Amino acid sequence: MHLIITEKHNTAKRIAGILFGSASKMVRVNGVNTYGAGDEVVIGLSGHVVGVDFPEEYNSWQKTDARDLIHAEIVTVPDRRNAKIVSALKTLGKKADTVTIATDYDREGELIGVEALNIVKGVHPKIKADRARYSAITPAEIKNTFKNLTEIDFNLAAAAESRQIIDLVWGAALTRYLSVTSKRLGKRFLSVGRVQSPTLALIVDREKEREAFVPEPYWELYAVHKEGFTSKHRKDRFWEKEEFDQVLSKVKDAKEGTVSDVKKGERTEKPPTPFNTTEFIRAASRIGLSPANAMRIAENLYTNGFISYPRTDNTVYPASLDLKDLVSMFLKSEFGEYASKLLKKPLKPTAGKKESTDHPPIHPASLASRKQLKADEWKIYELVVRRFFATFADAALWKTLRVIIDIKGEDFVANGAVLVEPGWRYYYPYHESEDRILPDLKAGQVLGIEKFETESKTTKPPGRYGQARLIKVMEDLGLGTKSTRHEIIQKLYDRAYVHGTPIQPTKTAYSVVDTLEKYAKMVVVPDMTSKLEGDMSNIADGKITEDTVITESKEMLDSIFDDLVTNKEKIAEGLRDGLYTDTVVGPCPECGADMVVRPSRFGMFIGCTGYPDCKFALSIPSSKYGMVIVTDKVCEEHNLHLLMIAIAGKRPIDVGCPYCNHLKWEEAEKAGNDPVIGPCPECGSDLVAKMSRSGGRFIKCTSSDESCKFTLPLPPPRYGELAITETTCETHKGLHHVRIVREGARPWEIGCPYCSFIELQKNKDNSKTKGSKTSRKTGAKSRSRSKKAAAGKGEKGGLTDVAGIGDAIAKQLQSAGIKTQADLAAADAEELSGKLAKVSKKRIIGWQSMVQPQTSA
Repeated sequence: MHLIITEKHNTAKRIAGILFGSASKMVRVNGVNTYGAGDEVVIGLSGHVVGVDFPEEYNSWQKTDARDLIHAEIVTVPDRRNAKIVSALKTLGKKADTVTIATDYDREGELIGVEALNIVKGVHPKIKADRARYSAITPAEIKNTFKNLTEIDFNLAAAAESRQIIDLVWGAALTRYLSVTSKRLGKRFLSVGRVQSPTLALIVDREKEREAFVPEPYWELYAVHKEGFTSKHRKDRFWEKEEFDQVLSKVKDAKEGTVSDVKKGERTEKPPTPFNTTEFIRAASRIGLSPANAMRIAENLYTNGFISYPRTDNTVYPASLDLKDLVSMFLKSEFGEYASKLLKKPLKPTAGKKESTDHPPIHPASLASRKQLKADEWKIYELVVRRFFATFADAALWKTLRVIIDIKGEDFVANGAVLVEPGWRYYYPYHESEDRILPDLKAGQVLGIEKFETESKTTKPPGRYGQARLIKVMEDLGLGTKSTRHEIIQKLYDRAYVHGTPIQPTKTAYSVVDTLEKYAKMVVVPDMTSKLEGDMSNIADGKITEDTVITESKEMLDSIFDDLVTNKEKIAEGLRDGLYTDTVVGPCPECGADMVVRPSRFGMFIGCTGYPDCKFALSIPSSKYGMVIVTDKVCEEHNLHLLMIAIAGKRPIDVGCPYCNHLKWEEAEKAGNDPVIGPCPECGSDLVAKMSRSGGRFIKCTSSDESCKFTLPLPPPRYGELAITETTCETHKGLHHVRIVREGARPWEIGCPYCSFIELQKNKDNSKTKGSKTSRKTGAKSRSRSKKAAAGKGEKGGLTDVAGIGDAIAKQLQSAGIKTQADLAAADAEELSGKLAKVSKKRIIGWQSMVQPQTSA
């Protein structure tokens, strides 16, 4: 049997479809879908099936000295999430004669493939193995690849494994040391990383430049001409106010000026080079997609065969790529006009400075239509197609005009530019190309002046980094790789070290970077990381061994710990002082002491440092779901900093002013005008949507005598307006569907809140069987209630089997002589309504309409 191993399930399915066509069949092996025909089987992994870690005895942060991790044994551990895949690999491996590794061809993909191969070799040591290398999952490339299989690159895999081990040791040792030393444990631990920390230092250093920046005033002088354009004084910026005033006084009464010089010229703009990963991310950023999102979409397009592999440093199309064929495939698409124009002449692509042999630059691999793709997928696909076209286009040609105008002995300048040949801009319209049109002017021509305009400005500090710009800087400094840079930045957001766009560091980031710069500078400068990156490349090239590089990295880390241990007390003091400032929200409204962010068993809250004398406190909505960020923006009314919640892998939540939120909650509680969702399934009273003090939404019964305690939590998102729709639930009659409406985002459809709750409980129960913790009291109480209802529904013909009848109403019905569904169907609705508390005739008729077909049957 021939076993083919791919990196993902979708890739396995697609490659099997290409290789075997309609003969490809899906077969379950140990709970895993495999695809194949005859004696060939394709199985997809889910990334790494094993990982590296420390032995269990090193798990305790408090009991284990962080420095001991440097020289601790590194063990390979199975990924429990992939247990079924590992089992399937062993089952198939026993039967196979040959295994082909067909994972993505890069360092990480090679390592993933070797990990899988080692599992197979564990049950079949002498199995033959080879490698399928491809850059696009298209029929032509896959078929050609499997006709020309090559050898596995164990050096490439070793380079990736060395990165895994080095990053594990550095990250774990430094993270534990700083977290334990500062007593910052739990989910708020201080994360430190070999690439992460130098990247964070770049962000903090840029912010310090901004803070140290002293703005300088300057002035600009313009003349507005009657001929319909504006000229600017030749000096551009006046740095001395006295000089500016003198020139303005000299020319301000002038009514005309004379053209003293006219210079006409041309300017060409070269077409762009092919996309490598960094330039692709920067281009995607310009059309509104974050690096992480752009790469996620590009990965999906690659897996489905629409574009080539998106992780590449190459900016030169290889000779093996049939460029004419790729352009020609667009002739009958919405890009047909562009393709046709390009094919009228020989295709001569541009080339960048970086050339590699692993993957070509990112380019379209097959034809896609708008209908096939989601909106964001199409944006990325179109970007890739247009960039591909632009690399074959001519330069853009501009006609330029520079005019100098003499006004009372002072020179004013006007520059014009007109795009006469769009060239590559025709194919790639993502760069602004606004014409600056001047009239046809000649030397000696007298021009009228309508007025003079002045502008007083100050110099601006250096701008903060956007994600795309930061990735480019990381590349230039040798920080990270094309595959990891966007992930490193995302991690900084997830750990609440940074927030906002462009990127702004928190006080915690300052504290960590300042401490490391003072006592472990090697951790936050690019030199060490850049050297290790070079060493890993040498491993891939077979110039140095993996063990040599790992040993060298551990020696570096040991020397860093010499300084850390010596300065432990100073580090602890510096970190605690810095970290405290990042928790201060502002002055207490009652006593004026600092209000600080503090942990609780329900997340985080804001407490007064004057406690126990002052017990004023504020809740922080959704803080249990992520990290609290105290921003530099301050509420004008309460002088408290606005808050955000950073949630791993998601957009941060803007909490705003915590006191404003508290007052809104109090006002809503006093008003009591909560929106009505529908009748309570247990007593028939109104169910209303309420907001808890901590910001969570829930539904509560408004029974006047408070005998009914029915409540339901509403699932996230917590932010946005709760909208009650006209749609009602067919199962829980009378309960309206709800949705969350948020500005700038699609509405979040919750649907029937009771159905949503039941589904939520099912998911929680499933998680509970896997070892998750039990829910809070309200959830447990409601879950037991839902189980009772489910038990009632299990009895065929039982009253609680009818949607909208809970235990409490069933008891009322039984007291009124209604024991079964048949009794309910035969009852007089009006008469029965009079015997029940808060149950209308209309509601009873609704129940009867549901049970009558069943009883008559």
